[in-house]
Amino acid sequence: MLLIYTGNGKGKTSASVGQAVRAMGRGLKVAFAQFMKSDVKAGEQRILQQLLGEAFFIGGRGFYCDEPEKPMHREAALEALRWAQEKAAAQDMLVLDEALYALGSGLLVDEELRGLIKLCRDNNTHLVLSGRGVPPWLLAEADMVTEMQPVKHHYDQGIKAQKGIEF
Repeated sequence: MLLIYTGNGKGKTSASVGQAVRAMGRGLKVAFAQFMKSDVKAGEQRILQQLLGEAFFIGGRGFYCDEPEKPMHREAALEALRWAQEKAAAQDMLVLDEALYALGSGLLVDEELRGLIKLCRDNNTHLVLSGRGVPPWLLAEADMVTEMQPVKHHYDQGIKAQKGIEF
């Protein structure tokens, strides 16, 4: 199955982590890669490293903002994609956190992601993608799409990011 967590609201990574934990709890082999996010020892990074070991990959260089940084971020996205391709056949579930952000930013192209989707389908590997901005072709391809929508966020009230909530 192809599962997508998207939207402008908070919770995409949390839902992806939850999906991975649920699968592991049922004995499925899971690999999890983070696109765009660097190794900042966020809470989910710490626990996923403990749970998954070599099946966890932090492939980002931080969030992409400036065009001059694009080559560095593109190479990081391709490195994460290669890692995912290597892991896909041996897993029951492959989770690619922020892959949609990489796609929407032009750090991955449609054909690269289509190839990985085909690889996962051919190997009966569930694929979980998260991030903002799902293109129409991917919505049509997906088996499940959940969209997180912001209703209220403490940041809008001047409260900074909280340990255990945002990181």
